[in-house]
Amino acid sequence: QVQLVESGGGLVQAGGSLRLSCAASGSIFSISTMGWYRQAPGKQRELVARISGGITNYADSVKGRFKISRDNAKNTVTLQMTSLEPEDTAVYYCNRVPPNIPWGQGTQVTVSS
Repeated sequence: QVQLVESGGGLVQAGGSLRLSCAASGSIFSISTMGWYRQAPGKQRELVARISGGITNYADSVKGRFKISRDNAKNTVTLQMTSLEPEDTAVYYCNRVPPNIPWGQGTQVTVSS
Protein backbone atom coordinates (compact mmCIF):
# COMPACT_ATOMS: atom_id res chain seq x y z
CA GLN A 1 0.00 0.00 0.00
CA VAL A 2 1.27 3.42 -0.90
CA GLN A 3 2.18 5.61 2.04
CA LEU A 4 2.71 9.36 2.06
CA VAL A 5 5.08 11.14 4.40
CA GLU A 6 5.07 14.92 4.63
CA SER A 7 7.85 16.99 6.19
CA GLY A 8 9.31 20.46 6.32
CA GLY A 9 6.73 22.34 8.35
CA GLY A 10 7.50 24.61 11.25
CA LEU A 11 7.00 27.98 12.88
CA VAL A 12 7.81 31.02 10.79
CA GLN A 13 7.11 34.72 10.96
CA ALA A 14 4.83 36.40 8.46
CA GLY A 15 6.71 37.08 5.26
CA GLY A 16 8.93 34.07 5.73
CA SER A 17 9.36 30.94 3.63
CA LEU A 18 9.14 27.19 4.06
CA ARG A 19 9.70 24.24 1.79
CA LEU A 20 7.51 21.20 2.28
CA SER A 21 8.33 17.75 0.97
CA CYS A 22 6.18 14.70 0.38
CA ALA A 23 7.65 11.26 -0.15
CA ALA A 24 5.70 8.26 -1.39
CA SER A 25 6.59 4.67 -0.81
CA GLY A 26 5.52 3.60 -4.26
CA SER A 27 5.92 4.80 -7.81
CA ILE A 28 2.72 6.74 -8.20
CA PHE A 29 3.75 10.20 -9.19
CA SER A 30 4.59 9.71 -12.81
CA ILE A 31 1.02 8.78 -13.73
CA SER A 32 -0.84 10.81 -11.15
CA THR A 33 -1.97 14.32 -10.62
CA MET A 34 -0.55 15.19 -7.23
CA GLY A 35 -1.58 17.96 -4.92
CA TRP A 36 -0.92 19.73 -1.67
CA TYR A 37 -3.86 20.20 0.64
CA ARG A 38 -4.18 22.01 3.92
CA GLN A 39 -6.55 21.98 6.84
CA ALA A 40 -6.77 24.87 9.26
CA PRO A 41 -8.39 24.45 12.68
CA GLY A 42 -12.16 24.32 12.38
CA LYS A 43 -12.06 24.32 8.58
CA GLN A 44 -12.39 21.74 5.85
CA ARG A 45 -9.37 20.42 4.07
CA GLU A 46 -8.71 22.35 0.88
CA LEU A 47 -6.56 21.82 -2.19
CA VAL A 48 -4.01 24.61 -2.56
CA ALA A 49 -1.79 23.38 -5.38
CA ARG A 50 -1.66 20.56 -7.90
CA ILE A 51 0.64 19.35 -10.61
CA SER A 52 -0.08 17.12 -13.58
CA GLY A 53 2.87 16.53 -15.82
CA GLY A 54 4.31 19.99 -16.14
CA ILE A 55 1.04 21.82 -15.58
CA THR A 56 0.41 23.47 -12.23
CA ASN A 57 -2.67 25.07 -10.72
CA TYR A 58 -3.08 27.02 -7.51
CA ALA A 59 -5.83 28.24 -5.27
CA ASP A 60 -6.33 31.96 -5.54
CA SER A 61 -5.27 32.38 -1.93
CA VAL A 62 -1.74 31.12 -2.62
CA LYS A 63 -1.23 32.04 -6.27
CA GLY A 64 2.03 33.85 -6.79
CA ARG A 65 3.38 32.79 -3.38
CA PHE A 66 3.47 28.97 -3.53
CA LYS A 67 5.14 26.76 -6.10
CA ILE A 68 4.58 23.03 -6.49
CA SER A 69 7.08 20.74 -8.16
CA ARG A 70 7.74 17.04 -8.47
CA ASP A 71 10.58 14.61 -8.97
CA ASN A 72 9.18 11.42 -10.43
CA ALA A 73 12.47 9.59 -10.12
CA LYS A 74 12.53 10.22 -6.38
CA ASN A 75 8.77 9.93 -5.86
CA THR A 76 8.64 13.30 -4.18
CA VAL A 77 6.49 16.38 -4.44
CA THR A 78 7.53 19.68 -2.94
CA LEU A 79 5.76 22.89 -2.08
CA GLN A 80 7.85 26.03 -1.90
CA MET A 81 5.98 28.61 0.14
CA THR A 82 7.02 32.25 0.24
CA SER A 83 5.52 35.45 1.65
CA LEU A 84 3.72 33.38 4.23
CA GLU A 85 0.74 34.87 5.98
CA PRO A 86 -0.93 33.94 9.29
CA GLU A 87 -3.87 32.66 7.22
CA ASP A 88 -1.55 29.97 5.83
CA THR A 89 -1.39 28.34 9.26
CA ALA A 90 -2.62 24.77 8.84
CA VAL A 91 -1.62 21.15 8.63
CA TYR A 92 -0.40 20.45 5.11
CA TYR A 93 -0.88 17.13 3.34
CA CYS A 94 -0.09 15.70 -0.06
CA ASN A 95 -2.22 13.25 -1.99
CA ARG A 96 -3.49 12.49 -5.42
CA VAL A 97 -6.08 14.74 -6.98
CA PRO A 98 -8.73 13.67 -6.22
CA PRO A 99 -7.38 12.08 -3.06
CA ASN A 100 -7.55 8.28 -2.99
CA ILE A 101 -4.50 7.31 -0.96
CA PRO A 102 -4.66 7.04 2.84
CA TRP A 103 -3.71 10.42 4.26
CA GLY A 104 -0.32 10.82 5.85
CA GLN A 105 0.23 12.54 9.17
CA GLY A 106 0.71 15.92 7.53
CA THR A 107 3.14 18.62 8.53
CA GLN A 108 2.20 21.60 10.68
CA VAL A 109 2.84 25.08 9.35
CA THR A 110 2.39 27.93 11.79
CA VAL A 111 2.82 31.53 10.67
CA SER A 112 3.03 34.15 13.37
CA SER A 113 2.08 37.76 12.79
